[in-house]
Amino acid sequence: MIKKSFLVSASLLAFSLVANVASASADQWYFYVKNSSNSTIKKLLVGEPNKTWGFFDIGSGITPGENTKIVWDSSTDNQSCKQWIKARFADGSESEPSYIDFCKNLDDPIVFN
Repeated sequence: MIKKSFLVSASLLAFSLVANVASASADQWYFYVKNSSNSTIKKLLVGEPNKTWGFFDIGSGITPGENTKIVWDSSTDNQSCKQWIKARFADGSESEPSYIDFCKNLDDPIVFN
């Protein structure tokens, strides 16, 4: 009985450690966006090569001059690090798409002009 109780306790401890590691790694996927344009960014569109565009919820937008941290949703954990990104502005224009490796240089902002 004691051996069985020990095994159950050890299993629960191992599971909680794995859960903590998984939640910590989910928080590491982020990037910064700097809006150097004269118009508010209303949408950030991102897509893997040859796939449809998805977008981030950026609330009311990223105002001119603002530098914002964007966190990836856990639903993207199985996607490629290298993806296209572009901004759609309040004035109706879009930036040229840029091909970015989102697993490198997490603290260097992506600048939209």
